[in-house]
Amino acid sequence: MAKSYSRRNFLKVSALSGGGMLISFNLLQLSAGAQPADSEPFAPNAYIKISADGSIVLMAPNPEIGQGVKTSLPLIIAEELEVNWQTIQVELAPLHSAMGRQTAGGSGSVRGRYTELRTIGATAREMLVAAAAQTWSVPVTECAAANGEVTHTPTGKKLSYGALAATAATMPVPAKPALKDPTTFKLIGTRITDVDAKKIVTGQPLFGIDTRKEGMLFAMVSRPPAYGKTLGKVDDTAALKVQGVKKVVQIENAVAVLATSTWAAKKGRDALVVQWNDKEKLENTAAHFDSFKKLLDKPSATPPARNDGNVEAAAQQAVKVLDVYYEMPALSHGQMEPLNFYANVQNDKAALYGPTQVPASVRSEVAKKLGIAEADITIASPRQGGGFGRKLMTDNGVEAALISAAAKCPVQVQWTREDDMQNDFYRPAEMWRYRAALSATELLSWHQSGIGIGRGVRGDSYIAGSIANYRAEGQGFASNTPTGWWRAPGANTLAFAAESFMDEICVALKKDPVAFRLAILQQAKQQPVGKLSYDPDKYKSVIDLVVNMSNWNSKKPGIFKGFSTWYSFGSYVAQVVEVQLVKGQPKIVKVYCAVNCGRVINLSGAENQVQGSIVDGIGHAMYPKVTFVNGAVQETNFHAYKMLRMKDAPMDIEVGFVPSEEPPTGLGEPALPPIAAALANALFAATGKRIRKMPFAEQMG
Repeated sequence: MAKSYSRRNFLKVSALSGGGMLISFNLLQLSAGAQPADSEPFAPNAYIKISADGSIVLMAPNPEIGQGVKTSLPLIIAEELEVNWQTIQVELAPLHSAMGRQTAGGSGSVRGRYTELRTIGATAREMLVAAAAQTWSVPVTECAAANGEVTHTPTGKKLSYGALAATAATMPVPAKPALKDPTTFKLIGTRITDVDAKKIVTGQPLFGIDTRKEGMLFAMVSRPPAYGKTLGKVDDTAALKVQGVKKVVQIENAVAVLATSTWAAKKGRDALVVQWNDKEKLENTAAHFDSFKKLLDKPSATPPARNDGNVEAAAQQAVKVLDVYYEMPALSHGQMEPLNFYANVQNDKAALYGPTQVPASVRSEVAKKLGIAEADITIASPRQGGGFGRKLMTDNGVEAALISAAAKCPVQVQWTREDDMQNDFYRPAEMWRYRAALSATELLSWHQSGIGIGRGVRGDSYIAGSIANYRAEGQGFASNTPTGWWRAPGANTLAFAAESFMDEICVALKKDPVAFRLAILQQAKQQPVGKLSYDPDKYKSVIDLVVNMSNWNSKKPGIFKGFSTWYSFGSYVAQVVEVQLVKGQPKIVKVYCAVNCGRVINLSGAENQVQGSIVDGIGHAMYPKVTFVNGAVQETNFHAYKMLRMKDAPMDIEVGFVPSEEPPTGLGEPALPPIAAALANALFAATGKRIRKMPFAEQMG
């Protein structure tokens, strides 16, 4: 006979089963995706587990890809729960519908869960306090929780959470628990070491690449060598003779070699004789940019995304018209840990484990491909060695499941660096054309039009809404080269073009770059034109802060400065880059960065995210690119796809946060978009050379 549990009964069962207390997200009904718990009381959708022995486990619901959420999300719970952070354990949660949206993308993990996780912690705290009050037969108001204990204030009596767990599990679940006054926060806003820091630096197995399961074979896959090619004949005779190779299977447009080690699988793959047939046009990067230029020089084929006033009429009144182009190449993601995935498909069930930013999407795609019900697919993710948007795609997990199903055994698919570089979903190549009509002293109009591979380019800067004559146009270019989301998608290219162009306008008008922007923002605040999609005061807050941090208005001998600012993912960033010339070559001396991202959860983690974004942004502005020749990627590894070296990194990065009582906004990406323009503007100040094309190193000569 099936049993049904009320919320109270579920908690009772949890207590009786283990003498502890389990607080689940679904019980609090904070997510639209939550489902009532009707079976296993200790199912892995719990955020908090308090055992009778006093041990406390907090679950991190979102994928950890280096952005620190395995620390920051449980930290929010711990703040309200009133526990000693040094004594708790943190685990990454597997995929479960009760946990809502378990993704890592759009800098949304913390900002999307802040209030929910505070409520979860507060709920548990109030139930523990109620349990203590019942135990002592005293009013709840006489009891207070702190440091994993409840104290009876008048007498000083104490009970640990472990001692209270079983009783607390029988308490009614408070409908609206009281959240702490932020002025009493003990953890939020302080510096907390990443929970995995010691394991990472001591090389412990934390990542998907470390997966080892009984009966597992290792697989390497031969994929098309160029976009536009399709699988033809396969001769696996030599591959099957390689020591350790056990099986060769074909899946869709690829061939997998399975072996007892990754090396044997690689040697077997190298021994395959595969015929690849041309199916579609084999494209070239040079032809892409030629087409971009021709299209930008013609009237746009699509209506403007925004069209305020009349840019043509303003141009007729201009003393000067600026008309320039900016070019950004395709980029790979280049995450530190190459792609991999474990899958075990058998008896119409699948167990999946590996790096992904979207576990629910992987499960859904595997279900469709294999005809397995989603309920029969389990998936969990380890800590991941980077993501940057690459793992928003599902191909690595789906591929592993297809191979396991075809081979009828558990398998770990391991990609090489070359596999990763040559089978990416790239940041699309783009070209932008910017036109501005100027009077002797003022900006009269702004006209931006862009084109990129695949999806249409889009987006506005803060100029939209602050000027009477504004037009923004964007279009996509059809191509068979795959594109995807790359850290701070859209903003990472648009900010470079828009803020570099803004600097060009300031030079032409002989205006201070900071003062000119502040005047624009003041105009937007006082007399906005049409829709204003940002807060001028928050923009001003970061500009004012970085001006003070960098002593913008003072000059240092031999130091040249560049400025940029941008808004993305709910956060505002302003940056100043300082460079000096060493033997005629520019060297980045220091970067100052001011951020308004609402309340900061983990100060050290927040600083690391900002500093990492800056280093990432500088590196990708300066050196790498992806080039397609006859559909094939030319930059196959880091010898050709150059990343930032330590000697080229800023000597110092100073980060400042605008104090805020508002909920947190995005932080994993917002500091990246403005840095390329700030650097380009500093390089212009130092050398007089305007850089409008990435990678910068190729333009500096």
